Amino acid sequence: MHDLHPQKNRLFASLPDTDGQRWRQLLEPVELLAGQILRGAGGHMHHVYFPTTAIISLLCVMENGASTEVAVIGNDGLIGLPLMIGSGTTPYSAVVQSAGKGFRIKACAMQEEFFRSQFVAQLLLRYTQSLITQLCLTAACNRHHSVDQQLCRWLLVNLDRLESNEVTMTQEMIASMLGVRREGITESAFKLQKAGLIRYTRGHIQVLDRKGLEQRSCECYAVVKREQDRLLPMASVSEADVVAS
Repeated sequence: MHDLHPQKNRLFASLPDTDGQRWRQLLEPVELLAGQILRGAGGHMHHVYFPTTAIISLLCVMENGASTEVAVIGNDGLIGLPLMIGSGTTPYSAVVQSAGKGFRIKACAMQEEFFRSQFVAQLLLRYTQSLITQLCLTAACNRHHSVDQQLCRWLLVNLDRLESNEVTMTQEMIASMLGVRREGITESAFKLQKAGLIRYTRGHIQVLDRKGLEQRSCECYAVVKREQDRLLPMASVSEADVVAS
């Protein structure tokens, strides 16, 4: 049975009581399965999703079928931002990377909430800025940093959105996410394991030393994390704080 804990989603937890209570009446709990496509490239969405324990990848898919992950969304955000600005489609896909739970709200109801509350509008605009930062830094990282640094960043980003220190993902899938050769991921994972930072078995990566990963990662992870924490504080904030900022 799906426990109703929308507060596990960072955006929902930031709502004041008046908006939060109204949103609870609109929420529908959902189980999100690994590989499930929430939105295909160019496809329309009928719901906005708020993950709590699931992780969703935003993927750019090329004409030849190759794909690259451009952003990761978990309990820190939502899937369906284009609906807030009146755009029904995007050129990228939203695919469940790590199975888990979440909630969804019908698109029409979410659009009404966006225009009903100045607080909600400001909160979602803050989240948009945070997501844009992640998109930009991911693109720069994929172009300028080593596979070792990219793997460290990717592991840290996922850890921030998981309830454990273990990531379930094959090397081939990680290579596809980062847009690099599988051999590069194999070599980098071996280096991290030899350094005592991770323990890797088939399809499972257990992080043993998070601080060590942070030291080996490029600056991209820290920049995105700081911007997210600045824009979306973990603790609930008052309506006056957001409107005044």
